[in-house]
Amino acid sequence: MSKKIRVAQYGCGKMSVYTMRYVYEKGAEIVAAFDIDENKFGKDISTVMGGEEKGVKIENAKNAETILQEVKPDICIITTMSLFSDVYDAYEICAKLGINAISTCEEAFYPMNSNPTLTKKLDELAKQNNCTLTGAGYQDIYWGNLIAVLAGSTHKITKIKGSSSYNVEDYGIALAKAHGAGLTLEQFDKEVASVDRVTDEERRKVIEKGEYLPSYMWNVNGWLAEKLGLTVTHQTQKTVPMTHDTDLESSTLGMTVKAGDATGMSAVVTTQTAEGIVIESECIGKVYASDEFDKNEWTIYGEPDTTVVINRPATVELTCATIVNRIPDVINAKPGFIPTCEMPVLEYRNKSLDEYVK
Repeated sequence: MSKKIRVAQYGCGKMSVYTMRYVYEKGAEIVAAFDIDENKFGKDISTVMGGEEKGVKIENAKNAETILQEVKPDICIITTMSLFSDVYDAYEICAKLGINAISTCEEAFYPMNSNPTLTKKLDELAKQNNCTLTGAGYQDIYWGNLIAVLAGSTHKITKIKGSSSYNVEDYGIALAKAHGAGLTLEQFDKEVASVDRVTDEERRKVIEKGEYLPSYMWNVNGWLAEKLGLTVTHQTQKTVPMTHDTDLESSTLGMTVKAGDATGMSAVVTTQTAEGIVIESECIGKVYASDEFDKNEWTIYGEPDTTVVINRPATVELTCATIVNRIPDVINAKPGFIPTCEMPVLEYRNKSLDEYVK
């Protein structure tokens, strides 16, 4: 590609602070930006990302389709919500206009196992208009490709077990609420945990309707299974509330989470495969106390056993860097909704992003 990659930013919250800056620092440019917060409308994107003015105003997301049709970016970065149904409209606009799109939406990492109906619709629309849609972020490397690479050095695998924790304060109110942060235990049980107290048949029907609420690891396990060439035969999910013995202040929720109430949740997803390999992964998202920190730990059991532990990863920055570094892969990929397990292993981009586009 002989010109700068032109990027649209859909969602100008906490994550866009980094995605937009990284876009410029990797030799690309922002040509449009959207949000739903009327207090941001008409302001230069520099008010969010910092630095000098860029001459790009934040527009009302309701006008995204019209503006995107006019500016025709090469790709759109969607950094809004965590559930696939919540970002569907943004994806659909891009697919209709033939604009590539990548999102930090956690369910979008592998939505075919949690919302196959909407995924199929987007896949068909993207193919019709010759563009690629995908989801990526921290999980692309630290819950996905890193584990797959370690598996490549293992003679025999019996089980893959992973655990990752993160502070919901770093990701905005939508994610915090999706984890049940701030709910009483009674509310958590009713609004979050009850979703998984169903039979396999009931879960299947909910998934087909597009009404399932997957934890992040539900999609990660599906991604890993496909990457490793495994056939999923059964998958379950269990969510339990996390609590703390003292009150915790949450700036994201704008409230005090009372001692004993849910600070967030732990979700464990267990996947059985026809090949006999079990994938058991846990994500812990909560409002942190002062002595808590992010941690990522995975163990591959077999011959031999291998454990990798990453303490205090800069999860937000790593997520945003992954999104921006993935841009050439998305542009180069075949049309459709393509998970990153079908793309090359992510590489560091030491040159301008356009130099990696075929």
